[in-house]
Amino acid sequence: MSRISAISSTTPYLYGHIASANRLPSAADGAAELAITEKQQAQITGYNTGTKNLSDGISLLNTSDSALGSVTGYLQRIRELALQASNTATMSHSNRTEIQKEINQLKQGIEKVATQTNFNGLKLLDGSQNNGIQLIANGDNDSISVNSSVNSTLKALGIEDFDVTKNFDLQSIDDALSMVASSRSSLGAQSNGLDHSINYNDYASVNLTASKSRMGDTDIAKALTELKHQQTLQSISMMLQKQKMAQQGQKMSGLLMFNPS
Repeated sequence: MSRISAISSTTPYLYGHIASANRLPSAADGAAELAITEKQQAQITGYNTGTKNLSDGISLLNTSDSALGSVTGYLQRIRELALQASNTATMSHSNRTEIQKEINQLKQGIEKVATQTNFNGLKLLDGSQNNGIQLIANGDNDSISVNSSVNSTLKALGIEDFDVTKNFDLQSIDDALSMVASSRSSLGAQSNGLDHSINYNDYASVNLTASKSRMGDTDIAKALTELKHQQTLQSISMMLQKQKMAQQGQKMSGLLMFNPS
């Protein structure tokens, strides 16, 4: 009976391992292995969460870049109008005044983009992010700073007082275009850097998951084979036990038949 009990006590564990696909449902199944796999799971969660954070960062950078693209469009139009206004052969002061009205509208558009562009409530283009926006890259609390000190306000661009009725200083517009182009280039480089960090996180997460799986997941084929083996042994043990009991019964019957009393 002790052998049958030993087999019967093992079988439920095999059912549990197969059903959950987890070889380590408790510390009793492997204390050292469980400690290692729990640490690995924490790392995996950190890398996966870091990837989500970095993906949000890419979206933030794309928002900034798109808005700066609008600023570039405004500046290009201002430069075009300034060139028209500089034609002294055909432009009178009143003509330049009308041109300046459109330029003022364009300048308002630039200022609006600079002060109102935001991502989840964070202002992106007004220069308020002097220290950059911090993104937690992984479970080790490593951070990456993005969108640092981007400022496309009229004052920062140096065109707050641009007025073609007073002068035709195209250099200030060209400088503003260069500033915006430099900011967009920086945002693009930061976005590429985040892509590389995401690729690393994904690579680390996949390999850690594979390692954890090898240590903590149930080998279904092996477990099913063991279960079948246990069931066979249990059946044989039960059959032998029945035979033994039958033989003992026959022996007892024989003794009673020859009992003189």
